Amino acid sequence: MSRKDRVPPPVPEPIPGGVVDAHTHLDACGATDPDTLSQVLDRAGTAGVTAMVTTADDLASAQWAAWAAGTDPRVFAAVGLHPTRSNDLDDTARAEIERLTTLPRVVAVGESGLDDYWTTRREDCAPLEVQREAFAWHVDLAKRTGLPLVVHDREAHDGIVDVLRAEGAPETVVFHCFSGGPELARVCAEQGWLMSFSGTATFRNANAADLREAAAHAPAELVLTETDAPFLTPHPFRGRPNEPYVIPHVVRDLAELRDEAPEELAAAATRNAQRTFRLDEHPQP
Repeated sequence: MSRKDRVPPPVPEPIPGGVVDAHTHLDACGATDPDTLSQVLDRAGTAGVTAMVTTADDLASAQWAAWAAGTDPRVFAAVGLHPTRSNDLDDTARAEIERLTTLPRVVAVGESGLDDYWTTRREDCAPLEVQREAFAWHVDLAKRTGLPLVVHDREAHDGIVDVLRAEGAPETVVFHCFSGGPELARVCAEQGWLMSFSGTATFRNANAADLREAAAHAPAELVLTETDAPFLTPHPFRGRPNEPYVIPHVVRDLAELRDEAPEELAAAATRNAQRTFRLDEHPQP
């Protein structure tokens, strides 16, 4: 990594009206202690980020996310096990995740789903059949709790849709870091499933062409915006460290792609986030 690649992106000008980061990983951003968390949140506030959903990938992360959401009014939590960690979904983990969903500022179940990318690249990655069983359990938990389901879908579009249809999708489904093309976007639009676009939708490589086409035409009422920080830093800062404060860069790029004003897209994404996660209904910490 070059010295330039280690330099964080500049803090963007806030978008009038602000914007919500619908999916981030504050613990992975290094914000595990109160002082660092405050610094990350203050940087986000400087960029006009009004709220963010910090999302778990393992049990310790889920516990931390619930704690963080209880310490600052800008933070909300999603709890669950990342599909690659589905081997860890034993009875103890299930009971603890269920307990966490009862906490007042836990607003979603997830991220869960299917990941067929790491199955051939990491020996510790849960096999797809174990992932499917864990995903079905998260689907059921979302339905039992009435919380939105945050879906992780990596190279597994058909499998994800098959599980949702077989199990019966929860009332609210969010395809985090939407990675499909126009066909998956059509399915989502028909089902009323939300599509959350991250920095990947700003990439200019050939592999992103179908994704950018989907992002250009996704119905405004189903669009969310996210950073997935510390991953997926948007163009032209790809490869540099990511944080929630970067979300206006994502929004401005997507707005140009959609031929919309940035404040129009930010307002729609913020309304959708508030509706999806019922952000206004949760008590202040």
